[in-house]
Amino acid sequence: MLTLTSGAVQVIRTVTANPEMPPETGIRIEAGIDGSDALRLSVAPEPEAGDQVVEAEGARVYLEPTVAQLLDDKTLDAQVDPQGDVAFTIAEGGQGGPGGPGV
Repeated sequence: MLTLTSGAVQVIRTVTANPEMPPETGIRIEAGIDGSDALRLSVAPEPEAGDQVVEAEGARVYLEPTVAQLLDDKTLDAQVDPQGDVAFTIAEGGQGGPGGPGV
């Protein structure tokens, strides 16, 4: 199952901490629509049917079924740069550090 670093947990909780959104709001990761290996991230009010739900310390990630298989043994990390832009990265095998393709 996908694991989340403490950085990813912090960023996801910040991104989804809108009082106007439902409490189940999380980040959804799905396959890109252009046929490439790129993944798409979006804020989702709840999981879609068939999504795998990963939750850590109040941060929720919803994984499309095919993406859940792809990321089964990976770690999601996130960092915010000085301009406030968020970068998500995926690391191999639960290492929990930056590296791997950006999301």
